[in-house]
Amino acid sequence: MRVALVTGPSSGIGRATSLKLGRGGFHVVAAGRSETRVAPVIDLIREEGGSAEFLHLDLASLESARDAAHTFAANGRELDVLVNNAGVGATRGITADGFELQFGVNHLGHFMLTHHLGRTFRPGARIVVVTSSVHFRVDGIDFDKLQRRTRSLYGLDEYAVSKLANILFVKELAHRRPDWNAYAVHPGLTSTNIIPWYVRPFMRRRLLTPKQGAETVIWCASSDEVTEDSGLYYSHKTSRPPSMTAQDDDLGRELWERSEQWCGVAPQH
Repeated sequence: MRVALVTGPSSGIGRATSLKLGRGGFHVVAAGRSETRVAPVIDLIREEGGSAEFLHLDLASLESARDAAHTFAANGRELDVLVNNAGVGATRGITADGFELQFGVNHLGHFMLTHHLGRTFRPGARIVVVTSSVHFRVDGIDFDKLQRRTRSLYGLDEYAVSKLANILFVKELAHRRPDWNAYAVHPGLTSTNIIPWYVRPFMRRRLLTPKQGAETVIWCASSDEVTEDSGLYYSHKTSRPPSMTAQDDDLGRELWERSEQWCGVAPQH
C-alpha cells in the first residue's frame, strides 16, 4: 500500500487532502499536534474503508519535527508522498527554538521534518509544499529578522517571507535530490484558519472551500498527469512562474544552508 504523510490534517486543506488520499488507496499518516483533533479525520478514513494513523508533530519545535520523522522511520515503511501543508498566519510569537513563529512553522519545521524523513522516501517520492501567491509581496529575506517576533501589521510580511521560503525550498530540493519530485502549490484563496476571522466577512464570496483549495495539492501528490519537471510552482493544476525573488538560485542556496545550520543537520550537496 502506498503511504502518504500529511501535516496539519485536522482541518482545512490538510483534512480535505487526507480524506481524498485515503479514498485513493493511500495509507495516511496524519501528523499533527493534537491526537484528539486529528482523530475524527482518521475515523472517517477508516469508516470509508481506508487506512490511517496518527503521528504526533509540533512544527514549532525542531526537536518534535525530528522525533516525528524518526518515529515514522522506526516502523520500517517507505514513504511515497509527503504533503507539507500545516501552517500559521496572521499571528505573533516565537517558536521553541527562538524563530519568528510563521517562518519557524511554515518553513523551518517542515525543513527539519523533510530532512529526517529522507531515508524513508521511495525513488520518485513526491514532496508537495503548500505555499501562497502572497510571496509576491516581498522581494527578499532579511535573515537577521527571522529570530525576532513579528513586527509588521497583522504579520503579513512575515507570512509572505515564510511562503517565499517554501518555494525556494522546493526549487533547491529538486536541484539537490533529482531522485525525488518536489512541487510548490498555491491552493488559491481558501477558507481556512489562516484567514483571520475579522476579514472573512469581506472575503466570503472570493474564498474557495477547503475541498476546492486541496484540488491542486492532491493532483500534485497523486496524479499521473503531473509530468513536468520537479521544482515547479503550481496553481490550478498548471505550472506558473513564481516571483523573480522565488527564482533566485543564490537566495535559495543561502536559505538552504542556513536552514541546515539552524536545524543542526549535516549538509546535503
